[in-house]
Amino acid sequence: MEIFKYMETADFEQVVFCQDKTSGLKAIIAIHDTTLGPALGGTRMWTYDTEEAAIEDALRLARGMTYKNAAAGLNLGGGKTVIIGNPKTDKNDEMFRAFGRYIEGLNGRYITAEDVGTTEADMDLIHLETDYVTGTSGDDGSSGNPSPVTAYGIYVGMKAAAKEAFGTDSLKGKKVAVQGVGNVAYTMCAHLHEEGAKLYVTDINQEAVQRAVDEFGATAVPIDEIYKQDVDIFAPCALGAIINDETIPQFKCKVIAGSANNQLKENRHGDQIHEMGIVYAPDYVINSGGVINVADELIGYNKERALNRVGGIYDTILEIFAISKRDGIPSYVAADRLAEERIARVAKSRSQFLQTEKNILSRR
Repeated sequence: MEIFKYMETADFEQVVFCQDKTSGLKAIIAIHDTTLGPALGGTRMWTYDTEEAAIEDALRLARGMTYKNAAAGLNLGGGKTVIIGNPKTDKNDEMFRAFGRYIEGLNGRYITAEDVGTTEADMDLIHLETDYVTGTSGDDGSSGNPSPVTAYGIYVGMKAAAKEAFGTDSLKGKKVAVQGVGNVAYTMCAHLHEEGAKLYVTDINQEAVQRAVDEFGATAVPIDEIYKQDVDIFAPCALGAIINDETIPQFKCKVIAGSANNQLKENRHGDQIHEMGIVYAPDYVINSGGVINVADELIGYNKERALNRVGGIYDTILEIFAISKRDGIPSYVAADRLAEERIARVAKSRSQFLQTEKNILSRR
């Protein structure tokens, strides 16, 4: 892999390779952009087939965090870590403490959090070595389990998408097909049920489906049938790349809004649903409640303040739709444009400030 060529193409700032022989740590910290502030992004632990695959994943995820944090209005850049290993069998305390020392050595350029394959307990071990970590357990200013807050963000983002599609943000009586009923989606379903939406749910975990049926009066749907349901809203809350050549012809919905990451298999699929008139709430914007929540820890966590900021996802989604109409572009492109415009404004302001300082010094 031509790592520097890749970094130059996507304008990455830094990649750090971390190893600790004693604990078996093999980690890659990717810092994409710190224009808006220090890079914030979780630590993922996964059994990658190759080291190159791990590097590519770290870089891809770090760039995604730049856009997510920028679109969310956070004064934070984008970064990500991947640890190579099986999260069920390869973990040990020394590994995460060693990793914490590497983070500390970056002196605040990167702040981590939990992600796939890591837990609050792992963040606690990192915290023994550095303060540049969020999502720890205990009572030391941690925000705790992010799922309920993420779910609230999905819910308000869905209401914004409904307003765009139907002229009202009321979800009462709306039919919503939910793919995946995990922790985030379960809480999202609770909000929808409380407002009077009619739920159609599927999941590979039949216990999760039954729970939604029992508690929310949901209708259970076979996994392969969820795309073709005659509903108002489709909420993908499980797999990525589920908006693709096979599923798009089946859609009967007017809105797609859910918690899953990387919902578009390819950009052209975002173009397709835009042409079909389906209102799409870009995934990294609507599911940004978790990162907004943990970011609040950096200034002393206040739950009410964090929830208010997560509620701002509603206005951000509407702003994206406005950009989409203004520029005649699909909403997924509009989301990128929103993030890029914010980064560009800050970069320009910083450049002007530095030039002014330089001019002042040159006159002395």
